[in-house]
Amino acid sequence: MSSAISAITMPKWGLTMTEGKVVQWLKQPGASFAKGDELLEIETSKITNVVEAEAPGTLARIVAPEGTSAPVGALLAVLAPADAPAEDIDAFVSEFVVVEPAREEGEATTAAPRMLEAGPWRLRFLEQGSGDATPILLLHGFGADLGSWMFNQSALADTRRVIALDLPGHGGSVKDVGTGDADTLTGAAACALAALGINQVHLAGHSMGGAIAALLAARKPERAASLTLIAPAGLGAEINAAFIDGFVRMARRKDATDVLGLLVHDPKLVSRTMIEDVLRNKRLDGATTALQSIAR
Repeated sequence: MSSAISAITMPKWGLTMTEGKVVQWLKQPGASFAKGDELLEIETSKITNVVEAEAPGTLARIVAPEGTSAPVGALLAVLAPADAPAEDIDAFVSEFVVVEPAREEGEATTAAPRMLEAGPWRLRFLEQGSGDATPILLLHGFGADLGSWMFNQSALADTRRVIALDLPGHGGSVKDVGTGDADTLTGAAACALAALGINQVHLAGHSMGGAIAALLAARKPERAASLTLIAPAGLGAEINAAFIDGFVRMARRKDATDVLGLLVHDPKLVSRTMIEDVLRNKRLDGATTALQSIAR
Protein backbone atom coordinates (compact mmCIF):
# COMPACT_ATOMS: atom_id res chain seq x y z
CA MET A 1 0.00 0.00 0.00
CA SER A 2 1.31 3.45 -0.89
CA SER A 3 2.55 5.54 2.03
CA ALA A 4 1.16 8.58 0.20
CA ILE A 5 -2.37 7.51 1.13
CA SER A 6 -3.69 9.32 4.21
CA ALA A 7 -6.91 10.06 6.05
CA ILE A 8 -9.24 12.91 6.88
CA THR A 9 -10.71 12.12 10.29
CA MET A 10 -13.32 13.69 12.51
CA PRO A 11 -11.45 16.44 14.40
CA LYS A 12 -11.69 17.17 18.11
CA TRP A 13 -12.60 20.81 18.71
CA GLY A 14 -12.56 21.39 22.44
CA LEU A 15 -12.38 19.02 25.40
CA THR A 16 -16.08 18.20 25.44
CA MET A 17 -16.48 17.22 21.77
CA THR A 18 -17.12 13.50 21.25
CA GLU A 19 -18.67 13.40 17.78
CA GLY A 20 -19.59 15.54 14.80
CA LYS A 21 -21.85 15.53 11.75
CA VAL A 22 -20.72 16.00 8.15
CA VAL A 23 -22.82 18.89 6.85
CA GLN A 24 -21.30 19.48 3.41
CA TRP A 25 -18.32 18.37 1.37
CA LEU A 26 -16.68 21.40 -0.25
CA LYS A 27 -14.37 19.25 -2.39
CA GLN A 28 -15.39 16.22 -4.43
CA PRO A 29 -13.43 13.03 -5.24
CA GLY A 30 -10.70 13.73 -7.76
CA ALA A 31 -10.33 17.36 -6.74
CA SER A 32 -6.90 18.67 -5.82
CA PHE A 33 -6.42 21.28 -3.13
CA ALA A 34 -3.77 23.48 -1.54
CA LYS A 35 -2.81 23.83 2.10
CA GLY A 36 -5.48 25.85 3.88
CA ASP A 37 -8.28 25.08 1.41
CA GLU A 38 -11.64 24.30 3.01
CA LEU A 39 -12.54 20.63 2.55
CA LEU A 40 -15.80 20.10 4.45
CA GLU A 41 -18.18 21.56 7.01
CA ILE A 42 -18.79 19.77 10.31
CA GLU A 43 -21.50 20.47 12.88
CA THR A 44 -20.92 19.75 16.56
CA SER A 45 -23.17 20.26 19.57
CA LYS A 46 -21.68 23.77 19.88
CA ILE A 47 -20.88 25.13 16.44
CA THR A 48 -20.55 24.51 12.70
CA ASN A 49 -16.99 24.88 11.44
CA VAL A 50 -14.85 23.95 8.44
CA VAL A 51 -11.97 21.50 8.16
CA GLU A 52 -9.00 22.96 6.30
CA ALA A 53 -6.34 21.02 4.44
CA GLU A 54 -3.13 20.66 6.45
CA ALA A 55 -1.10 20.07 3.26
CA PRO A 56 -1.65 19.95 -0.53
CA GLY A 57 -3.31 16.79 -1.80
CA THR A 58 -6.06 15.09 -3.76
CA LEU A 59 -9.38 13.84 -2.41
CA ALA A 60 -9.57 10.22 -3.53
CA ARG A 61 -12.68 8.92 -1.78
CA ILE A 62 -15.40 10.17 0.56
CA VAL A 63 -16.16 7.57 3.23
CA ALA A 64 -18.65 9.59 5.31
CA PRO A 65 -21.29 11.22 3.07
CA GLU A 66 -23.17 14.37 3.98
CA GLY A 67 -25.48 13.83 6.94
CA THR A 68 -23.23 11.21 8.55
CA SER A 69 -22.54 11.49 12.28
CA ALA A 70 -19.26 9.99 13.46
CA PRO A 71 -17.13 9.91 16.62
CA VAL A 72 -13.94 11.91 16.99
CA GLY A 73 -11.14 10.17 15.10
CA ALA A 74 -13.44 8.34 12.64
CA LEU A 75 -12.44 8.08 8.98
CA LEU A 76 -14.25 10.64 6.82
CA ALA A 77 -12.30 10.53 3.56
CA VAL A 78 -9.14 9.23 1.91
CA LEU A 79 -6.41 11.36 0.36
CA ALA A 80 -4.26 9.75 -2.31
CA PRO A 81 -2.34 10.53 -5.52
CA ALA A 82 -4.46 10.50 -8.66
CA ASP A 83 -2.73 7.32 -9.86
CA ALA A 84 -3.22 5.38 -6.61
CA PRO A 85 -4.74 1.92 -7.35
CA ALA A 86 -8.33 1.48 -6.19
CA GLU A 87 -7.39 -1.72 -4.36
CA ASP A 88 -4.85 0.22 -2.27
CA ILE A 89 -7.56 2.69 -1.26
CA ASP A 90 -9.92 -0.20 -0.47
CA ALA A 91 -7.26 -1.75 1.75
CA PHE A 92 -6.60 1.56 3.52
CA VAL A 93 -10.31 1.94 4.34
CA SER A 94 -10.75 -1.65 5.51
CA GLU A 95 -7.64 -1.56 7.71
CA PHE A 96 -8.26 1.88 9.21
CA VAL A 97 -8.43 1.85 12.99
CA VAL A 98 -10.05 4.69 14.94
CA VAL A 99 -7.60 5.98 17.52
CA GLU A 100 -9.30 7.72 20.41
CA PRO A 101 -7.64 11.05 21.27
CA ALA A 102 -5.49 10.84 24.36
CA ARG A 103 -7.26 12.19 27.43
CA GLU A 104 -5.37 15.05 28.98
CA GLU A 105 -4.53 14.69 32.66
CA GLY A 106 -7.33 16.25 34.66
CA GLU A 107 -9.60 16.59 31.64
CA ALA A 108 -12.58 14.95 33.32
CA THR A 109 -12.66 17.58 36.06
CA THR A 110 -11.52 20.72 34.25
CA ALA A 111 -14.05 20.32 31.44
CA ALA A 112 -16.99 21.05 33.76
CA PRO A 113 -17.92 24.64 34.67
CA ARG A 114 -18.21 25.44 38.38
CA MET A 115 -19.81 28.15 40.48
CA LEU A 116 -17.81 30.74 42.40
CA GLU A 117 -18.90 32.90 45.32
CA ALA A 118 -17.01 36.12 44.60
CA GLY A 119 -17.95 38.87 47.03
CA PRO A 120 -21.59 39.74 46.27
CA TRP A 121 -21.46 37.83 42.98
CA ARG A 122 -22.28 34.21 42.16
CA LEU A 123 -20.38 33.52 38.96
CA ARG A 124 -19.90 30.51 36.70
CA PHE A 125 -16.39 29.78 35.46
CA LEU A 126 -14.44 27.08 33.64
CA GLU A 127 -10.84 26.46 34.67
CA GLN A 128 -8.35 24.39 32.69
CA GLY A 129 -4.64 23.80 33.07
CA SER A 130 -2.18 24.09 35.91
CA GLY A 131 1.37 25.21 36.53
CA ASP A 132 3.33 28.11 37.95
CA ALA A 133 3.10 30.39 34.90
CA THR A 134 0.94 33.50 35.21
CA PRO A 135 -2.75 32.55 34.70
CA ILE A 136 -5.00 33.88 31.93
CA LEU A 137 -8.51 35.29 32.42
CA LEU A 138 -10.82 35.13 29.37
CA LEU A 139 -13.74 37.59 29.19
CA HIS A 140 -16.48 37.11 26.58
CA GLY A 141 -18.59 39.66 24.72
CA PHE A 142 -22.18 40.87 25.07
CA GLY A 143 -24.74 38.06 24.99
CA ALA A 144 -22.08 35.34 24.94
CA ASP A 145 -20.70 33.10 27.68
CA LEU A 146 -17.56 31.19 28.61
CA GLY A 147 -18.18 28.80 25.70
CA SER A 148 -16.92 31.56 23.38
CA TRP A 149 -13.39 30.41 24.19
CA MET A 150 -13.93 26.68 23.53
CA PHE A 151 -11.42 26.61 20.66
CA ASN A 152 -8.77 28.62 22.53
CA GLN A 153 -8.88 27.72 26.19
CA SER A 154 -7.48 24.18 26.09
CA ALA A 155 -4.65 25.25 23.76
CA LEU A 156 -3.66 28.04 26.14
CA ALA A 157 -3.80 25.74 29.17
CA ASP A 158 -0.69 23.65 28.42
CA THR A 159 1.50 25.45 30.97
CA ARG A 160 -0.83 27.55 33.13
CA ARG A 161 -4.28 28.01 34.62
CA VAL A 162 -6.76 29.48 32.15
CA ILE A 163 -10.09 30.71 33.48
CA ALA A 164 -13.07 31.54 31.27
CA LEU A 165 -15.67 33.54 33.18
CA ASP A 166 -19.39 34.09 32.65
CA LEU A 167 -19.85 37.80 33.32
CA PRO A 168 -22.91 38.82 35.40
CA GLY A 169 -26.12 38.58 33.39
CA HIS A 170 -24.65 35.95 31.08
CA GLY A 171 -24.51 32.16 30.91
CA GLY A 172 -24.78 30.53 34.30
CA SER A 173 -23.83 33.59 36.36
CA VAL A 174 -26.12 35.67 38.54
CA LYS A 175 -28.74 37.69 36.62
CA ASP A 176 -28.92 40.60 39.06
CA VAL A 177 -26.45 43.04 37.47
CA GLY A 178 -27.32 46.19 39.39
CA THR A 179 -26.85 49.15 37.06
CA GLY A 180 -25.21 46.84 34.53
CA ASP A 181 -22.56 49.40 33.60
CA ALA A 182 -18.96 48.61 32.71
CA ASP A 183 -17.64 49.57 36.15
CA THR A 184 -20.03 47.11 37.79
CA LEU A 185 -18.99 44.24 35.51
CA THR A 186 -15.32 45.14 36.00
CA GLY A 187 -15.83 44.95 39.75
CA ALA A 188 -17.33 41.48 39.37
CA ALA A 189 -14.30 40.31 37.37
CA ALA A 190 -11.98 41.71 40.05
CA CYS A 191 -13.95 39.86 42.74
CA ALA A 192 -13.60 36.65 40.74
CA LEU A 193 -9.81 37.00 40.62
CA ALA A 194 -9.69 37.63 44.36
CA ALA A 195 -11.89 34.61 45.10
CA LEU A 196 -9.67 32.42 42.92
CA GLY A 197 -6.55 33.64 44.72
CA ILE A 198 -5.01 35.16 41.59
CA ASN A 199 -2.76 38.16 42.22
CA GLN A 200 -1.45 38.73 38.70
CA VAL A 201 -3.08 37.67 35.45
CA HIS A 202 -2.93 37.94 31.67
CA LEU A 203 -6.22 39.56 30.60
CA ALA A 204 -7.89 38.68 27.29
CA GLY A 205 -11.27 40.02 26.25
CA HIS A 206 -13.51 40.06 23.20
CA SER A 207 -15.88 42.94 22.39
CA MET A 208 -17.54 43.98 25.67
CA GLY A 209 -15.11 41.66 27.46
CA GLY A 210 -12.28 43.67 25.92
CA ALA A 211 -13.63 46.83 27.52
CA ILE A 212 -13.90 45.04 30.88
CA ALA A 213 -10.33 43.75 30.56
CA ALA A 214 -9.02 47.23 29.72
CA LEU A 215 -10.85 48.79 32.67
CA LEU A 216 -9.58 46.08 35.00
CA ALA A 217 -6.01 46.71 33.85
CA ALA A 218 -6.44 50.47 34.32
CA ARG A 219 -7.93 49.99 37.77
CA LYS A 220 -5.33 47.46 38.95
CA PRO A 221 -2.28 47.88 36.68
CA GLU A 222 -0.02 45.97 39.06
CA ARG A 223 -2.20 42.88 38.60
CA ALA A 224 -2.30 42.94 34.79
CA ALA A 225 0.64 41.00 33.33
CA SER A 226 -0.60 41.70 29.79
CA LEU A 227 -3.68 42.83 27.91
CA THR A 228 -5.05 41.15 24.76
CA LEU A 229 -8.07 42.87 23.22
CA ILE A 230 -10.07 41.30 20.36
CA ALA A 231 -12.39 43.77 18.60
CA PRO A 232 -12.86 45.53 21.94
CA ALA A 233 -15.70 47.87 22.80
CA GLY A 234 -14.77 51.31 24.06
CA LEU A 235 -11.96 52.16 21.62
CA GLY A 236 -14.17 53.89 19.08
CA ALA A 237 -17.54 55.53 18.63
CA GLU A 238 -19.05 52.80 16.43
CA ILE A 239 -21.14 50.05 18.04
CA ASN A 240 -23.23 47.50 16.14
CA ALA A 241 -26.56 48.60 17.56
CA ALA A 242 -28.43 46.24 15.22
CA PHE A 243 -26.79 43.27 16.92
CA ILE A 244 -27.22 44.52 20.48
CA ASP A 245 -30.86 45.56 20.04
CA GLY A 246 -31.64 42.43 18.06
CA PHE A 247 -30.03 40.16 20.64
CA VAL A 248 -31.98 41.71 23.50
CA ARG A 249 -35.29 41.46 21.63
CA MET A 250 -34.97 38.09 19.90
CA ALA A 251 -37.22 35.34 21.20
CA ARG A 252 -37.80 33.08 18.18
CA ARG A 253 -35.46 30.86 16.19
CA LYS A 254 -35.87 32.95 13.02
CA ASP A 255 -34.91 36.14 14.88
CA ALA A 256 -31.91 34.41 16.47
CA THR A 257 -30.73 33.11 13.10
CA ASP A 258 -30.67 36.62 11.65
CA VAL A 259 -29.03 38.22 14.70
CA LEU A 260 -26.34 35.58 15.22
CA GLY A 261 -25.58 35.69 11.51
CA LEU A 262 -24.17 39.18 12.09
CA LEU A 263 -21.32 37.60 14.09
CA VAL A 264 -19.87 35.40 11.34
CA HIS A 265 -18.62 35.87 7.80
CA ASP A 266 -20.91 33.06 6.59
CA PRO A 267 -24.38 32.89 8.22
CA LYS A 268 -24.51 29.16 7.38
CA LEU A 269 -22.03 28.63 10.21
CA VAL A 270 -24.78 29.43 12.71
CA SER A 271 -25.97 25.95 13.69
CA ARG A 272 -29.35 24.95 15.06
CA THR A 273 -27.69 23.83 18.29
CA MET A 274 -26.02 27.23 18.70
CA ILE A 275 -29.37 28.97 18.25
CA GLU A 276 -31.07 26.69 20.77
CA ASP A 277 -28.29 27.22 23.33
CA VAL A 278 -28.54 31.01 23.03
CA LEU A 279 -32.33 31.05 23.28
CA ARG A 280 -32.24 28.69 26.27
CA ASN A 281 -29.89 31.06 28.11
CA LYS A 282 -32.09 34.03 27.22
CA ARG A 283 -35.14 32.29 28.69
CA LEU A 284 -33.53 31.95 32.12
CA ASP A 285 -35.25 34.02 34.78
CA GLY A 286 -33.88 37.55 34.75
CA ALA A 287 -31.66 37.08 31.68
CA THR A 288 -33.44 39.50 29.35
CA THR A 289 -33.74 42.16 32.06
CA ALA A 290 -30.03 41.83 32.80
CA LEU A 291 -29.10 42.19 29.13
CA GLN A 292 -31.34 45.25 28.82
CA SER A 293 -29.54 46.87 31.76
CA ILE A 294 -26.11 46.12 30.30
CA ALA A 295 -27.11 47.32 26.81
CA ARG A 296 -28.19 50.79 27.98
